[in-house]
Amino acid sequence: MLVSYKWLQEYVDLTGVSAEELGEKITKSGIEVEGVETLNEGLKGIVVGHVLECEKHPNAEKLNKTLVDIGGEEPVQIICGAPNVAKGQKVAVATVGAVLPGNFKIKKAKLRGEASNGMICSLQELGIEAKLVAKEFSEGIFNFPEDTEVGQDALALLGRDDQILELGLTPNRADCLSMLGVGYEVAAILERDVKLPEPKTASATEKAEDYIKVSVEAKEDNPLYTAKVIKNVKIGPSPLWMQTRLMAAGIRPHNNVVDITNYILLEYGQPLHAFDYDLLGSKEILVRRAKQGEEITTLDDAKRTLTEDHLVITNGSVPVALAGVMGGANSEVNADTTTVLLESAYFTGPVIRKASKDHGLRSEASSRYEKGVDPARVRPAAERAAELMALYAGGEVLDGTATADSLTLEPAVVSVTLEKINSVIGTELTMQEVEAIFTRLQFKSTVDNDTITVTVPTRRGDITIEEDLIEEVARLFGYDNVPKTLPQGAATPGRLSEYQLKRRLVRRYLEGAGLYQAITYSLTNQEKATQFALEKRQPVELAMPMSEDRSLLRLSIVPQLLEVLKYNTARQNDSLAVYETGAVFLKNDGEDLPEEEEHLAAAITGLWENHQWQGEKKPVDFYVIKGILEGLFAKLGLADKISFSAAEKEGMHPGRTAEVTLNGAAIGFVGQVHPTVQKDMDLKETYVFELNLKTVLEAGTAPLQYESIPRFPSITRDIALVVDKNKSAAELQSIIVETGGKLLKDVYVFDLYEGERMEVGKKSIAFSLKYFDPERTLTDEDVTKTHEKVLKAVEEQAGAVLRG
Repeated sequence: MLVSYKWLQEYVDLTGVSAEELGEKITKSGIEVEGVETLNEGLKGIVVGHVLECEKHPNAEKLNKTLVDIGGEEPVQIICGAPNVAKGQKVAVATVGAVLPGNFKIKKAKLRGEASNGMICSLQELGIEAKLVAKEFSEGIFNFPEDTEVGQDALALLGRDDQILELGLTPNRADCLSMLGVGYEVAAILERDVKLPEPKTASATEKAEDYIKVSVEAKEDNPLYTAKVIKNVKIGPSPLWMQTRLMAAGIRPHNNVVDITNYILLEYGQPLHAFDYDLLGSKEILVRRAKQGEEITTLDDAKRTLTEDHLVITNGSVPVALAGVMGGANSEVNADTTTVLLESAYFTGPVIRKASKDHGLRSEASSRYEKGVDPARVRPAAERAAELMALYAGGEVLDGTATADSLTLEPAVVSVTLEKINSVIGTELTMQEVEAIFTRLQFKSTVDNDTITVTVPTRRGDITIEEDLIEEVARLFGYDNVPKTLPQGAATPGRLSEYQLKRRLVRRYLEGAGLYQAITYSLTNQEKATQFALEKRQPVELAMPMSEDRSLLRLSIVPQLLEVLKYNTARQNDSLAVYETGAVFLKNDGEDLPEEEEHLAAAITGLWENHQWQGEKKPVDFYVIKGILEGLFAKLGLADKISFSAAEKEGMHPGRTAEVTLNGAAIGFVGQVHPTVQKDMDLKETYVFELNLKTVLEAGTAPLQYESIPRFPSITRDIALVVDKNKSAAELQSIIVETGGKLLKDVYVFDLYEGERMEVGKKSIAFSLKYFDPERTLTDEDVTKTHEKVLKAVEEQAGAVLRG
C-alpha cells in the first residue's frame, strides 16, 4: 500500500511528525514501512509556462519553436520536440538551471541554429512512470488546466512535493488497504483524532429505485449490493489533484467518473464500479453465479469463458461484469456516457479469489475483496463517490439507493483478562492503561472486575480471539517499552553433544582433505531411489509429488553426488571431490513414517594432484579414496576396528570395490563406479564411498592416551610369503598381528610379485614387521622367537611359504 503523506494529513493531524519519523513509528507498531520516497527529491526550477506562440522549427521537421511565458519579465524561446505542443497550452517548463531526475541539468542551448532557454517537460521527464500517465499525455507533454497560474511551482501542482510511505502489509491487515484505515492506525499511534469525510449530496426528486431494480440469487457470495444512479454527468478529465493522488498511489487516471471510483477505492478501501446506465439494456441488476460456458468480454477486451464457480453481475440475462474483479466492455463508461449506475457491494473473499485466479486477473478491487472489506463502508463509500461525481462531473444524484441486503455480519465481541494481558506481554499495565489503548484504537470496551470486553469494529476483521486483543495492547504500548528480564535460576550452558562434535570433526577432516561439502535433494526418482543403497528396502513414495523426478525418498546419497559431478563435468570442472552428510529414509512395514538414518558419502573424479611446474599429475584411484577413509577412521580413533574386504556391488566396479566393516559388521562400501555407469553419466574414472555415519559416530572408542618417545630401538624384519592368488593380504596381515603379540608394533605390505618365476596360481606378498618393547632393548633372540611364531602361524593358517 502506497500512502501519501500529504493526503494522510487530511485525516490525521501530523504536525511535528515528519514522514520518516511516522514511518518509524508505524514500523514499531507492527506494520513494516518498507521505504519512504520523496517524489521531488533533487528536482528544482520547474514552473508552469504558457505557450504564447508555436511554429515549426525552420531547420528541423520534427522540432517546434515556441515562445513561452514562465512568469518572468520576458517570455523565453524554447525548442520542443513533443508532437502535441500547441499555442495556448499551460505546460511544465524546466527553466535554465533546473535539475531533472537523474541529476540532468538544463542549460542554454542551440538546437539546429535556434536558441533554446529551457525545456517543456512530459510527466515521464519529471519522474512519473509511463504506465501511470494518462493515455492522452503518454506520448507528449502534459497540459495543465487553462486557469492554472503561470510561474507556479509545477511540481507542487502535480503533487510531487510529497512523500510516499510504502507499507508492507500482511494479509491480516486488510484494514490498512485504505487511507481511512491507515488514518485510524496513525491516529492510534500518535494519540490523535481521525477526521472522516462527511458526504453530502443534493438529491433529485427522482428516485434511484425507479430506474433500477436489484436482486441477488447468490446471497452467500453477495449479501449486500447497492446501486446509485447519477444523471446528466459530463465525462472529462478529473481534477488535477485527484489525478496526482492516483498516480502517486500507482493508478493511472482515465476520466472523472472512473477516477472517482478509484479514488474512493483508495480512500475507503471499498471497490466501486461505474456502469453506463444506457448501455445496460435493462432496468434490472441480477447478481448470480455464471452458467457453465457463459462468456463475457471484460474491459481489457479479452473474451472470457465462465464456470459455475464465478460470480457475475447481469442485466437480468447477460453478464455485464465479473463481480469484484473487472467490468464488462458492453457497459463501459465512455465519452458519451450521461447516466451512471454506481455499484457498491460486499462480495465474500473466496468467490472473488477463485475468479481472479482462474482468469489471471489481479486487480486493486479483487485484492481487497479477497482479504476482506469493511461491510460498514459499503454505503458511505457510494455516497462519497456520488458527492464527488456531482461536484466534478456535474452529475445529478437521484434520491435513495437500490439495495439487495441480506447481510447479518455483526462486530466481533472479545473478552480478555488483565492478568493474561500482563502475563503474555510481561508487563504490569493497569486496566485504565489498557482501556486507554482501546480508546485510541476507537474500539468500544467495558470492564467487569479483571475482565475487559471489547466490541471490535467491522473494519478490523483480523481481531477474533483474545490473543488478537493482547497483540493490539502490546503493539500500541510499544514493543520497545516491554521490560527486559533475564532468566532466573540455574542455567545450563548450551553445548554440542558428543555425536554433534564428532560429526563436525568428520566435516572438518574431509574439507581439510580437499573435499567440498554438497547439499542435495532427499527426493529422487524411481530409477535412482535404490541405487547404491547399503540396505535394500522399498522406497518411500510421496503422496503428492511435485514431479516424477522428485517422487521418492532416497535410500543412498551417492546417486545425487554423481549428479553433482555430472553437472560440473559438463561445465569443464572435471577434477572435483565432494561429500555430504545427510539422511536416507528406510521404510518399515506396518509403519506410516520411515526410519531416518544419517549417512556419509563422497565422490571424487579427475586429478587428485596437479603440479604444473614440476609436471606432476596424479589421477584419482582406489587408494586415494581408501586413504581418505583410513585417515578419517584414524581421526575418530577407530583405525584398529576397521577392515576392508573385496566385494561386489551393483553399479560398482567388480574388481575395485571393497566392503567396509566396523568390528566385523558391514557399515558401507568404497570403490570405483562401474564403467557403464560412468559412461552413461559422461564421467571419467570416479570413486565413491558411503558409510552409515550414525553407526560410525556411535561406536565406542578407547580414551586418548599419549605415549612417550621411544628410548629403545626397534627391530624390523621383512618377509615375503608365497600364497595362492586368491588369498588376500588383509587375511595374512590379520594372522600376523594376532600372533605377533605385544612386541609386534606395526605391519604393512610393501611389495606384491606375480612375475614369470612364480608358480602358476601363486603370488608373493612382502610384509615389513616392526618389533619394539618400550621397557628394554630387544635382543635377536627375543625377536627371533616371536618371528618364528608368526611364520609358523601364516604357514598353518594360510598355507603361506616363506619365499627363498
